Amino acid sequence: MVEDKKEMPSYLSRLLDQVGGPNDLKGLEPKDLPELAREIREEILSVVSRCGGHLASNLGVVELTIALHRVFDLERDRLVWDVGHQCYAHKLLTGRLEEFQTLRQWGGLSGFPKREESPFDVFGTGHAGTSISSALGIAEAKSMKGEKAKVIAVIGDGSMTAGLAFEGLNQAGMLDRDLIVVLNDNEMSISPNVGALASYLSRVMTGQLANRFRNEMKSFLQTLPGLGQSFYRWAKHAEEFFKGFLTPGVLFEELGFKYVGPIEGHRLDHLIETFENVAEMDGPILVHVITKKGKGYGPAESDPAHFHGVGAFDLRSGRPLQQLSHGRAKTYTEVFGRTLCRMARRDDRVVAITAAMPGGTGLEGFSKKFPNRFYDIGIAEQHAVTFAAGLAVEGFKPFVAIYSTFLQRAYDEIVHDVCLQNLPVAFALDRAGIVGEDGPTHHGVFDFCYLRHIPNMVVMVPKDENELQHVMETARVAQSPLAFRYPRGRGYGVPLDRQWRPIEIGKGELLRHGDHVAILAIGSTVLPSLEAAEELARHGIQAAVVNGRFVKPLDTELICRLSEETGRVLTVEENALEGGFGSAVLELLQARGLDAVKVRRLGIPDVFVEHGPPERLRRIYGIDKAGIFNAVDEWMSEEGRPERKAVVFDLKKISV
Repeated sequence: MVEDKKEMPSYLSRLLDQVGGPNDLKGLEPKDLPELAREIREEILSVVSRCGGHLASNLGVVELTIALHRVFDLERDRLVWDVGHQCYAHKLLTGRLEEFQTLRQWGGLSGFPKREESPFDVFGTGHAGTSISSALGIAEAKSMKGEKAKVIAVIGDGSMTAGLAFEGLNQAGMLDRDLIVVLNDNEMSISPNVGALASYLSRVMTGQLANRFRNEMKSFLQTLPGLGQSFYRWAKHAEEFFKGFLTPGVLFEELGFKYVGPIEGHRLDHLIETFENVAEMDGPILVHVITKKGKGYGPAESDPAHFHGVGAFDLRSGRPLQQLSHGRAKTYTEVFGRTLCRMARRDDRVVAITAAMPGGTGLEGFSKKFPNRFYDIGIAEQHAVTFAAGLAVEGFKPFVAIYSTFLQRAYDEIVHDVCLQNLPVAFALDRAGIVGEDGPTHHGVFDFCYLRHIPNMVVMVPKDENELQHVMETARVAQSPLAFRYPRGRGYGVPLDRQWRPIEIGKGELLRHGDHVAILAIGSTVLPSLEAAEELARHGIQAAVVNGRFVKPLDTELICRLSEETGRVLTVEENALEGGFGSAVLELLQARGLDAVKVRRLGIPDVFVEHGPPERLRRIYGIDKAGIFNAVDEWMSEEGRPERKAVVFDLKKISV
């Protein structure tokens, strides 16, 4: 009890506890702001070490977030975060301190900006490159309504590689609205002298006196008869020439932005003074801020890539709380990366492409072993797909490894540049299905739907990590576009074959016989379907189980035969039901005139899946063992339980 009494006054006396919103922050003394930054970092570290989350990026923007909330009136002005994996300090400063303990937990705070969560979360995000375009739309709307407000978009240097960001910049320069783009640069290395000088010049040159002088000089020169315009153009070129020596802002100036920076991103006094000056300026402005990922936490500073997104970890050492034993199953991502390296040694046509995710897609090893055949093209999924198409034209075999949810951004390129020309590009869709705590922007539950209807495209799904190898070999030898998806996390620990064989296109796998119902499962739902079938057998219900393998083309012979034999088909998929695997089965049965077959489907209904533990989410949507068992058991109960029948099992095909 004595220790509790000592801790409570310390907790209640924190500056962070006194900030219930941006207006409270404005009331703090300037000298207190560094302490507030320290407390915010402490809170982020405490929660993320228990709940997991995006750590390094959030630690890097604490001072920047404080400065933006301090200077701008966020009840009138608008603040948009690109991607959103750096919004934790923003959440803490906008009245969500008590809820912060629930970060990324079921029913708790989202790890990204979410409009339903707070009026200060102006625009929901989770994918990169959207902030400038959305902020410009908000700024234009404010202008059309006659409202005076500043709109700020915070975008990282990685997101600036997205084509959408430059499309937004291009229009912003043309519209000339009050848009402030804050470029959070945590990769550029600049010398202290240049940084200090540039920071000083930027603060001086954005001051009211400097801006008034610039505008008045422009007006004066343009009024001079004959020579005014020439003098003005010369003065403008001279200013740009001088700034070009000191800053990398010429590109942004050419796009119509006033460029400010680089600014030291962890000096609150510099940030606040600069933003106060910028707030008095009109038109589009780009403020270039240099920050350090993982700032304030040694392990994250030394390895920001690892600490970009982490699970629970020991705060003192930085090590994961669940140390993995040597014998644990490999992740699907690991199997993909290692298999592709072995393929590349055997086949010099194999090329790997990723969009700013070499670690996340398991390609770091490939990049070191085959640097001339590895391409990280940045956050530019559209370019990745068309670039791969060009490689395929010249006889190479590109494997494009992109998370399922991010490949959505390149839909037209898949259609127009790959499938229309029937080019043999292989798409490796990592993080497919339910991914967990990152939530609706990251669940990969739509790829069956947006890929299977495209002519020439083959869509495959392995049932386990061993079959993934054979699926990859099928993709390597395929003469047409082929996409294969696999889930986040570890496999089942099955033995991995040393030799691979291509799988016949459109051939599923009958894993279990049964004549009461046919369970057609695919990918991550195959093993739960087998387990459910074994439990159903103990209740007198014999279920056939099929490893579908292909969303397109379906194994028409196997599916139609089992449908006729059983009269009942249950499809199970970790994908949206609308347009997914089950829809494809329904279309097949209708086309074959098997309308009498009764079909029920399990999968993701017409909703965006919230964040939460994957096991809980699968249970909610009934695609785990219990859900599959209950679906069949209730179905059979409705129609009257069948008499128990003797069934011959093919034991060789039961193992997963």
